[in-house]
Amino acid sequence: MRWRKLGVVYKPNGSIWWAHTHATAPTPLVISDRVIRIYLSCRDDQGIGRIGFLEVSAADPTRLLEVGREPLLDVGRPGTFDDNGVMATSVLRTPDGRTFLYYVGFELSLHVRYRLLSGLAISEDGLHFRRVQETPILERSPAELYFRGGPHVRYEEGRYRMWYVAGSEWIDLTGKEMPVYDLRYVESSDGIQWPCKGQVALPIIADDDEHGFGRPWVLHTDTAWELFYSVRRKSLGAYRMGYAVSPDGMTWQRRDSEFGLDTSFDGWDSQAVCYAAPVTVGGRTWLFYNGNNFGESGFGVAIRED
Repeated sequence: MRWRKLGVVYKPNGSIWWAHTHATAPTPLVISDRVIRIYLSCRDDQGIGRIGFLEVSAADPTRLLEVGREPLLDVGRPGTFDDNGVMATSVLRTPDGRTFLYYVGFELSLHVRYRLLSGLAISEDGLHFRRVQETPILERSPAELYFRGGPHVRYEEGRYRMWYVAGSEWIDLTGKEMPVYDLRYVESSDGIQWPCKGQVALPIIADDDEHGFGRPWVLHTDTAWELFYSVRRKSLGAYRMGYAVSPDGMTWQRRDSEFGLDTSFDGWDSQAVCYAAPVTVGGRTWLFYNGNNFGESGFGVAIRED
């Protein structure tokens, strides 16, 4: 693959109360051949994330059309799994026309730094969301104790298919506790009720310096399944992009070297690249992604040229 970077699309300037910093995990939804809506998580002055949206031109995604002034999904009430922040990771239209927004909730903990579990909010119009429940749709389980997050969901042939990250371990990296998780797969008949354990779809390679994957994004073409994800490396302390292909969406062959988009020499994505989300509109494929520090430098876009 060959990508040409077009630069930063959006970075909060502090003028919106809930969006002082960060524009994390851009999650695009094609509204029409003219408009792409992007759901994203921004942080307030206390560093707590909420989910909002903006819209860009489908012909030129560097051109902003609208920026939402209020969050579409606020944090949960005290004591719930998402009371310390929410982050959108996947959005899709269901066969009955509703919009399903899958997200990660951040819950602080006393003896580990945090837990990451996943929730679901539903909308009739894509802009007014309600939680389906105050508890996670991916609740912790004995096999996936601390992390069941980053879900990406597709609806195909009467079933919902989810790829997500999960794990039950923390490791010490230069004095800081860091999470360990791999990529897993589950299915659901309604997109709401999910199994308590997934099968490992892509394991980390510990001997290769890896300790986790970032939000997956799956595409299905007539000829192949493609997986875009982020690889968290111990030596870098930051994400790089990963890429894999599959005949069925379950068994993956890694081809990270073929991805074709890495950090820049300097600037907003010079330290990290992560959370890739490609969409095709009007015959062109755009890749939305984050750069340094999980979106603190905003999110950008690249166009596929091969």
